[in-house]
Amino acid sequence: MEKITYNFKNRTAVVTGGAQGFGLDIAKRFLKSEAKVIIWDLDPKAIENAINEIDNPNLSSKIVDVSNFKDVESASKEIIKTSNIDILINNAGITGPTAPLWEYDIEMWKKVVDINLMGTFNCCRSVVPNMIKNNYGRIVNVASVAGKDGNANASAYSVGKAGAIGLTKSLGKELADKNIAVNAVTPAGAKTRILDQMTKEHVQRMLSKVPRGRFLEVEEFTSLVCWLASEENTFSTAAVFDISGGRSTY
Repeated sequence: MEKITYNFKNRTAVVTGGAQGFGLDIAKRFLKSEAKVIIWDLDPKAIENAINEIDNPNLSSKIVDVSNFKDVESASKEIIKTSNIDILINNAGITGPTAPLWEYDIEMWKKVVDINLMGTFNCCRSVVPNMIKNNYGRIVNVASVAGKDGNANASAYSVGKAGAIGLTKSLGKELADKNIAVNAVTPAGAKTRILDQMTKEHVQRMLSKVPRGRFLEVEEFTSLVCWLASEENTFSTAAVFDISGGRSTY
């Protein structure tokens, strides 16, 4: 099926966790639609591979720890010196280990929430003022069905993603009187490297909950994100868009 192309000409997009998986595919689609794309990622090898694979002058990258506000703020200011940030895709995230809450390693629990929730907060906090100044912006926060339904033995991940949903609803309402849209997407399990962080049993349990009977394809996810990040999305904000193959019922 032919992919829809959106007009992102003269738009600058920041994609966190953009060197692999969802983020990399989103970056590729944005570039094909003539956007300027900056990947923020913590994995230098993945960044190198992505830059070499894409080989596009409109693509640049920076090693950024989204859980560190000073790091994020510095990266944002660097972009704003020469450009605006029109689109922010908060995609960076980790699942963390699978374990019952009462046995969950405390430091790992904090790390998962710091990246999945505080990372989203840090990026929004540093980028939104530039969007307000220009009265234009599109923010897409990558949450998860785990943030709506809760996954057993994944309390940190579920909490982080639930928090990102709450943040989306709050920030979207705060910016509703401007041409800035803030939305969240809640995918079910997808064929990305993040599955490698989980046990086979946990992955199978996730799959068993999906009425479609398969994992989400990365390209299907990217299509939804592209629309939400485009100028065509003129009304939807503070909303949660489900892409779970029928798993979620709200």
